Amino acid sequence: MIRSVEPSPNVSAPVLAAYGYCEAVTGTQARNFAYGIRLLPMSKRRAMSALYAFSRRVDDIGDGDLEPEVKRARLADTRALLARVQAGDVAEDDTDPVAVALAHTAQVYPVPLGGLDELIDGVEMDLRGETYETWDDLKTYCKCVAGAIGRLSLGVFGTRPGARGAERAPEYADTLGLALQLTNILRDVREDAEDGRTYLPADDLAKFGCSAGFAAPRPPAGSDFAGLVHFEVRRARALFAEGYRLLPMLDRRSGACVAAMAGIYRRLLDRIERDPEAVLRGRVSLPGHEKAYVAARGLSGLDARHVSRQTVRRPS
Repeated sequence: MIRSVEPSPNVSAPVLAAYGYCEAVTGTQARNFAYGIRLLPMSKRRAMSALYAFSRRVDDIGDGDLEPEVKRARLADTRALLARVQAGDVAEDDTDPVAVALAHTAQVYPVPLGGLDELIDGVEMDLRGETYETWDDLKTYCKCVAGAIGRLSLGVFGTRPGARGAERAPEYADTLGLALQLTNILRDVREDAEDGRTYLPADDLAKFGCSAGFAAPRPPAGSDFAGLVHFEVRRARALFAEGYRLLPMLDRRSGACVAAMAGIYRRLLDRIERDPEAVLRGRVSLPGHEKAYVAARGLSGLDARHVSRQTVRRPS
């Protein structure tokens, strides 16, 4: 069982300032993520912002316009900073607010910081221009860039005392991360193609006549693009169904946070399924009122209760 540990309210001014910086980064850079974590108590919201701010730094290095060798050097510097955090070698008056906030989070919550090393591994895979022949190959990448974030988040959330099957919580958190990442890949297929990246497995692309890629706002000639999208949507839905088994193991507000973030992405999947070619024309997103509905549904516990009933009928 991963128990939640509530921090002391006596947080020093430098640490509070560091968390404030991370919350500002999260609020401006991660609309879906920020929407979910607002449902958490203050201490957990701050911790999640610290995890996001560090993760965002890694992602920004990978997605930026720097030369590859400069990106590799900056990733190496970021990995060294993470090693300092892991060693407890970051003082409260350190000049890097993300490091200060992350170090405090690691003191308070049992977050597996090695997951951030995995995230850096995943971005380095992008820098090498790796492509993925099979779903198993892509799954390895997704576990680095998203599954690890699920496990880190679980370190902040903790599991309820006596939660049934809590020993499998990290597995479910990892799977939910995969579901979110596959949804991201579908949503961003055109944007990634313009950046010279292809994430969907080559086996799947060939099966549906899409090996030519997605550099245009329309499917490759003669392809079954809708078939490809529907195939990947079914895969993502299966991952969501498995990952959602985490919800009954969490306390009400942590479960609401996870249900809100995952619910937003599940609704994105619905939109993509209804109009597959929309992802080639632009970014598919949800309006604010729909996100509010998803958040309210998560806070009510409807999703967690639904999963609990299914788990009782189908024990693991």
